[in-house]
Amino acid sequence: MIKKIISGGQTGADRAALDTAIKFNFDHGGWVPAGRRAEDGVLAARYHMDEMPTDSYPRRTEQNVKDSQGTLIVSRGKLTGGSLLTHQLAAKLEKPCCHIDLLKIDEFEAAIIVNSFISDYAIEVLNIAGPRASSDPEIYRSVKAVIETFIYMVLMESEPEEIANNDLVLFERKAEKTCSTVAESVAFLCEDLPLRTRSAIANSSQGQIASLYFTMTDYVLVKLGLDSGNKPLLEECARRLGTDDLYVEDAVMVIIKALKEHLERDHVLRIVQ
Repeated sequence: MIKKIISGGQTGADRAALDTAIKFNFDHGGWVPAGRRAEDGVLAARYHMDEMPTDSYPRRTEQNVKDSQGTLIVSRGKLTGGSLLTHQLAAKLEKPCCHIDLLKIDEFEAAIIVNSFISDYAIEVLNIAGPRASSDPEIYRSVKAVIETFIYMVLMESEPEEIANNDLVLFERKAEKTCSTVAESVAFLCEDLPLRTRSAIANSSQGQIASLYFTMTDYVLVKLGLDSGNKPLLEECARRLGTDDLYVEDAVMVIIKALKEHLERDHVLRIVQ
């Protein structure tokens, strides 16, 4: 299983890689040009990146290939520009490289290939690259979907019973509420969830956040009315993530993380010496 995801911080594929790593509590990073330069301006501080001594994009690209154990490039069609350079540099440096063309396969098939690629080369630090948003406005969503599906596959392979059961009793109660803030949502879920579930969430590790997410997403969507809109709550989740463009599933993770943080204060099992 990968331990860290890196990229060049550019819009599109690079940013999707970083956002997904942050969402699932993976370490993230990578090199960016001097000044944290990207096509949409200065890269936000929430991304923990290293700055190159130069503003050269090709130099940054090369360093990320060097610092990873393998590179994944996701595109829609043949490689061009920086994506093509990434592929060429990986070949030059004799680094494993996997190119996914989403015009030839769908996102689920892509996730299967990514899973095999990472397993075959025992990759722990994965570099992810692809087109910027201005070249392919849909690449962000696609890369995100591929990585999240891959993470789910890994969890199902290693912890199938935990994903299926997870000791979480979710739809035991029928209450639903359209909460307008994260704090209000957390308070409502704490009342709605049975004690056993609250304790399981509180005592799970940070590395198990993906398991909680895949188990609880439908529950949170329904209980908080996110599946039918709930604009005020979505806007607050977006502000917390520092983004103007939020997928509803990412709002779910914001709420789950806030719920876990709240429950940890009261429900973590403590060993008395």
